[in-house]
Amino acid sequence: MRKKILITGSNGLLGQKLVSLILKENEYDLIATARGENRIKEIYPEMKFSEMDITNSKEVLNVISTEKPDYVIHTAAMTQVDDCETDKEQCDLLNVKSVEYLNTACELTNCHLVHLSTDFIFDGKNGPYKENDIANPISYYGESKLRSEEIVKKSKTKWAIVRTVLVYGIVHKMSRSNIILWVKKSLEEGKSINVVNDQWRTPTLAEDLANGCYLICKNNAEGVFNISGPDLLTPYDMAILTADYFNLDKNLIKEVDGSIFKQAAKRPPKTGFVLDKAMKELNYKPHSFSEGIEIIARQTENS
Repeated sequence: MRKKILITGSNGLLGQKLVSLILKENEYDLIATARGENRIKEIYPEMKFSEMDITNSKEVLNVISTEKPDYVIHTAAMTQVDDCETDKEQCDLLNVKSVEYLNTACELTNCHLVHLSTDFIFDGKNGPYKENDIANPISYYGESKLRSEEIVKKSKTKWAIVRTVLVYGIVHKMSRSNIILWVKKSLEEGKSINVVNDQWRTPTLAEDLANGCYLICKNNAEGVFNISGPDLLTPYDMAILTADYFNLDKNLIKEVDGSIFKQAAKRPPKTGFVLDKAMKELNYKPHSFSEGIEIIARQTENS
């Protein structure tokens, strides 16, 4: 009998990439879930969809106990860092309580929970980080994601935590842009842009993150895994690489430090991940940032 994967947040960037990958590979039955309507039904008419609000404990338990998936990949979250800082109640509901509800449902149905987390659980003083490094969040978003990790780690069912960094990509009906599209559009319009040079990340192509989650299911892997891109870059580095690829005017890119931006939440200065564990145990093979730009460029042409 074929195993079954249930995804939360199927309308989002990672959710859509997972839907695409799982349907293409055709090794698992898929149940896509999201709060509200299925926004991607015209692209994936064959996809099974169930409405599920992750902040509603009864709904979560009902859907998971009805579907009895073998794996739940939990992609839905409140990820706008400043919004989490200014609306802590909503952040707690979406990033912590929802994980309690999902974990309870997964324990009752003996389902393997694959939970998405973030580099923002670290303070950014000693990046890049390994899976067993000590977390010390400096924002409420980071705190909420660390609390959700602690819930998962105490679970009585099988679990895996996927930590990732600055995810970028293109999907249908995108709610937010990404650094590549923003830089390209701004420079094409002749706009000068300020880009930070004092924060380091390992930016992650959404397809790579989806593949990392998929490999965890395929390998029945348990524990914490760093799944990101391989290149440690500043946003300024990313902007320059984007301008170079599209042959745009780099003089419009102004190098600034993060202190000029008034933001509600602190950002860790240097995160990024060491990927040795995922490469060895999952055979994870991420794209470089330059390859990621090329993939985005192709997808933009075809959309």
